[in-house]
Amino acid sequence: MNPLDTLGLALGAGFSSGLNLYATVATLGILQRFGIMHLPPPLQALSHPWVLGVATALYLLEFFADKIPFLDTLWDSIHTFIRPPAAAVLAYAAAGSAGTEWRWIAALLAGGVALTSHSTKASARAAINTTPEPFSNWLLSFGEDVLAVWLTWMGSVHPIATTIVVIALTALSLCLLFYLFRLARRAFRRLVA
Repeated sequence: MNPLDTLGLALGAGFSSGLNLYATVATLGILQRFGIMHLPPPLQALSHPWVLGVATALYLLEFFADKIPFLDTLWDSIHTFIRPPAAAVLAYAAAGSAGTEWRWIAALLAGGVALTSHSTKASARAAINTTPEPFSNWLLSFGEDVLAVWLTWMGSVHPIATTIVVIALTALSLCLLFYLFRLARRAFRRLVA
């Protein structure tokens, strides 16, 4: 893989991992298994049937956990310590043919992007859980899953476009986080007053 392909894959998989790590791993494994994409040698193990089975089982568990208000917040809280490091590991492995310093740069970028997308997801979910109806939560969950799979696929086919999309999504996520933080701060001040 050339450096642009590696960057697109690392950023696409990084952002996707922040939304849904297991869908990202399963998508990468399926793309490799069916010859749609050729992963770097360190990532080819993702297409092993056992890895695909575990990733798919965990995705199904997350799929249902994401639909239940407040359980999704607990799930996201636990995955704060799983998704960003896993994204960094995926990016480090994706940059397998690059020099060590470039592998670490890819890992840091992907981990940061995953932390941003994960934080935005978790914050938005916590805000949506305050509404009494479940449909907005379900709709957001489906959208996250579709975006995770789409970005992972796109990173394998259109790495430059994926890099641009991930930069835009990361900027949007940072703006949304800022807005949600201000909203939470205002609500906390009202509660205390």
